[in-house]
Amino acid sequence: MKRRSIAVLLNVFFAAVLYGQSFQNIRGIVRDRLSGAPLEYATIAVVGTDPLLGAVSDSLGQFVVRNVPVGRYDVQVSFVGYEPLLVREVLLTAARETYLEALLTENANALDEVTVRPAVSKSQPLNTMVLGSARMFSVEEAGRYAGGFDDPARLASAFAGVAGSIGNNGIVVRGNSPKFLQWRLEGVEIPNPNHFAEVTTFGGGAMTAFSSHLLGNSDFFTGAFPAEYGNALSGVFDMNLRAGNNHRRESAFQIGAIGIDFASEGPLRSEGSASYIFNWRYSTLALLAPVLPENAGAVRYQDLSFKLNFPTRRAGVFSVWGIGLADRSGQKAKTDSTKWEYVNDRYEQTHEQHSGAFGANHTIGIRGNASLKTSLAATVSRLGFHTDRLDEDLRLKPENVIENTSWNFILSSFLNRKFSAGHTSRTGIRITGMKYDLLLGKTSDRQTIKNIADESGFSALLSACSSSSFTLSDAWTLNLGIHAQVFSLNGRYAVEPRAGVRWKFRPRHSAGLSYGLHSRMEMLYYYFTKSATGERMNRNLDFTRAHHLAGTYDWDVADDCHLRIEPYVQYLFSVPVVPGSSFSFINLQRDWFVSDKLENSGKGLNCGIELTFEKYLSRGYYYMYTASLFDSRYRAGDGVWRNTRYNRNFVFNLLAGKEWMTGRAGQNAVNAGIRFTYQGGDRHSPVDEAASQRAQEAVYSEENAFADRYPPTFVCHFTVSYRINRKKSAHEFALKMINATMSREYYGHLYNFKTGRTDVDSEAMIVPNISYRVEF
Repeated sequence: MKRRSIAVLLNVFFAAVLYGQSFQNIRGIVRDRLSGAPLEYATIAVVGTDPLLGAVSDSLGQFVVRNVPVGRYDVQVSFVGYEPLLVREVLLTAARETYLEALLTENANALDEVTVRPAVSKSQPLNTMVLGSARMFSVEEAGRYAGGFDDPARLASAFAGVAGSIGNNGIVVRGNSPKFLQWRLEGVEIPNPNHFAEVTTFGGGAMTAFSSHLLGNSDFFTGAFPAEYGNALSGVFDMNLRAGNNHRRESAFQIGAIGIDFASEGPLRSEGSASYIFNWRYSTLALLAPVLPENAGAVRYQDLSFKLNFPTRRAGVFSVWGIGLADRSGQKAKTDSTKWEYVNDRYEQTHEQHSGAFGANHTIGIRGNASLKTSLAATVSRLGFHTDRLDEDLRLKPENVIENTSWNFILSSFLNRKFSAGHTSRTGIRITGMKYDLLLGKTSDRQTIKNIADESGFSALLSACSSSSFTLSDAWTLNLGIHAQVFSLNGRYAVEPRAGVRWKFRPRHSAGLSYGLHSRMEMLYYYFTKSATGERMNRNLDFTRAHHLAGTYDWDVADDCHLRIEPYVQYLFSVPVVPGSSFSFINLQRDWFVSDKLENSGKGLNCGIELTFEKYLSRGYYYMYTASLFDSRYRAGDGVWRNTRYNRNFVFNLLAGKEWMTGRAGQNAVNAGIRFTYQGGDRHSPVDEAASQRAQEAVYSEENAFADRYPPTFVCHFTVSYRINRKKSAHEFALKMINATMSREYYGHLYNFKTGRTDVDSEAMIVPNISYRVEF
């Protein structure tokens, strides 16, 4: 018997040496999905291992599955009295332990010898108060999916109901302007977290400042949000930072065509459970200048993000987190007037931008059936944008100036309580203090700058919410909630009911209906627009508001395939418009210098239907098809209903990928992914050629606003990577390409000084990134 055991051990040892087999651990925690309480004695099994590898959670809900061969697995988590959970597509690499947070749902009713199918983690949002119009996504998908480019916003553009762009990551959700999108980090609303935010389009930027190394699983909402989400109209990104490994140090370094990236994590002390994780990135587009627009090679940006985590046995979990970014770009005017073709050739610009969010969270369990999460945070956003214009004598004259700095100070506290397996509630408050220093000016005579807004001060947005989820039976779930907020600057307030119901009429089929009334305040400087006499014309602007109604049908076609169909209607009202004009805030793109008196009489109507058919990664491949058909219209101050700027009418996506395990022991991986997108073009107003010639700049026919449209676009993105797993390190070589088809993107119109006519402003831009990454 001893000889046989020794022989087996020797065979395992020499197989590992000869074939280079690498192993890794899976760590994690099992919690009750509703209360957040840890679950002891839960069973964890790594599906597909032979012999079957697994573990049992301890008194803190924590577990570790040791010495799992590197590769990709599904992990099943089970606990008596709870629905089993299947966590799909878990990737194990040689250099980093994998951490999972498994949230199990208690069976509300007795299940006498009924076989319960495991819930699939990818099909459930993390937020327990959501019954539709939401999706959980992992940062690993952002790197693996073609077109994701390690960017949550670009990844979301592959989802149903979302239309994206090439040159920026601003996304149109169900026909709404990107400016209506809300970003949250660690439960706190933060400024637009993109590099060069609000410059190319409100609500978007060039690339996210989030690091794929730090992000944990997160939620993306497209409508009818739960009660805890206020101050949002179109969509919500609810992002989470993961805690660092508190058992061993792990680092990663990446270098590529767009810059360098360094990350590290590990325990703060050799003994104890506290951990750190951080990521720093510096990027320059100089190497890509030949394939990017003119002056893009001068772009520089960098970001830093971190999280410190301090678990305790009795006092709960404390964490300190932050993210910051800095951007710089500019362009020089052409001093040879014979080369002036468009007005941009005469512009000299400098652009500097800094923003960040920093906070501290405390989460503590109460009596095993409740948890209290309190957050204290500060956010800052500064934009300096100066534009000068060369006159006929080659002298620079001021054109416009933006110098905005905003600080937000946020205190929030939310109590999550599980009264029973069939009833849970979430109640909280949020206080946001806003300190601002705003300056926007524009020239009217190309000699001096006239300030449109010039204001410093402090205001506050106060909000409270409460919601409850009721499991009425095995088939029926009901969610009810209410949200209220008040803006201290002008006393405007909103009270917003939320509701949702889901009916699981067959084991693999369910249907739901969600409703919500939502509102959002405008960017602060719009409230301080000055008239010629210095009056603040728009100080009393109300919230823009919207009713959301969305249906959901889900069908688990197979264990690894899912179909979702969602029809929806959104009715927007109280939208700021200019009386007697076709102008509406629904169509804002990058309209900084709005100097008109506004009123909240505008309306909007978005309706459509969305389809998603997804095969999760299994047997080495995955694919997802999404189709969105929609109509987006608005009524401005002149009372006429028109197409909105973002009424593309249709978006179709086909995304697919394949993973091959290679190497003598199958420890290496080749990944290839491709995505095709076909979508309608944005709307635009017809150009008034006669008026444009007189003004020598593009002038639009506003009475026919958004009557024309740009051509549809067909875009292809692809990703190819090769990962080599060694005993204590992993190496990855990757090529990620955005817009491999060189499709043109349209930005508007420019007056051509040489021809005396207006030209369409468009570019066919391709964005490649060749990178090498090492984890150790």
